[in-house]
Amino acid sequence: MIVDELIDKIIEKQNPTCVGLDTAPGYLPENIVAGLTASRSTVNAVFNFNKIIIDAVADIVPAVKVQMAYCESLGLLGVTNYYATCHYAREKGLIVITDAKRNDIGSTALQYADAYLRNDGEFRTDFLTVNGYLGTDGIEPFVDACVQNDRGIFVLVKTSNPSSGELQNLKLADGRTVYECMGDMVAAWGGNTFGRYGYTRVGAVVGATYPEEARRLRERLPRTFFLVPGYGAQGGNAEMLKNCFAEGGMGAIVNNSRGILCAYKQRGGDIAEAARAAALEMREDLRSVLGEICVK
Repeated sequence: MIVDELIDKIIEKQNPTCVGLDTAPGYLPENIVAGLTASRSTVNAVFNFNKIIIDAVADIVPAVKVQMAYCESLGLLGVTNYYATCHYAREKGLIVITDAKRNDIGSTALQYADAYLRNDGEFRTDFLTVNGYLGTDGIEPFVDACVQNDRGIFVLVKTSNPSSGELQNLKLADGRTVYECMGDMVAAWGGNTFGRYGYTRVGAVVGATYPEEARRLRERLPRTFFLVPGYGAQGGNAEMLKNCFAEGGMGAIVNNSRGILCAYKQRGGDIAEAARAAALEMREDLRSVLGEICVK
């Protein structure tokens, strides 16, 4: 089961982190950007940059998260770049999470689910981020596809952006917040799709920048695996995000994008060496708070 494969890799590497490949042309070194004269050369440069990052961290991290928007912004060739990046990451033994936040009403959601979660699909991924705020008929097609094809999804619950509380922290008539209600729905959508570690195929996106909300959700959703954005550039640190984890450092994976991709800008020198050093520092930062990752 795919969530078990992810946890296996986390335990093996003692590292609950993933590298976000949110690669914009502006993240590339100035000497490369100056030499780009056409869309094809830009896409090729971005893909080669992604390969450098993947090669640098593949033995350290269990997963990468590919942000679809950065591919779509490069046009048709950028979408082919998405395919190539995912394929290359899988060849290196990494779990692939596609951050596309897809959602729509039932029939259209079915098409999105078929595109990203079908075993032989060109957009195929291991996990897909989805938006559950349209309700059950926008999520059931994704859950069905996960069960049929051994895939997983992460549903937006409490996001890391500054204005998330405008909606997600509102109180309902029954006393729950909107994000707590969404968390409860995520748990219900996961149903009995438990893996051997006790987590379901339906995970939750819970931002590192809101530790108190994360604590409440972790208590409320003991069988839901969390994808945690917000570490690094958005202000989250290991101490803030420890509430996302269960006993033994289980139950979550933390994303870092710009802190890895742009590490060479802060450190200077080689892209790969800087990315690797930043990934190792992040691993040690989490270890200092979580300790050994193990089943207890």
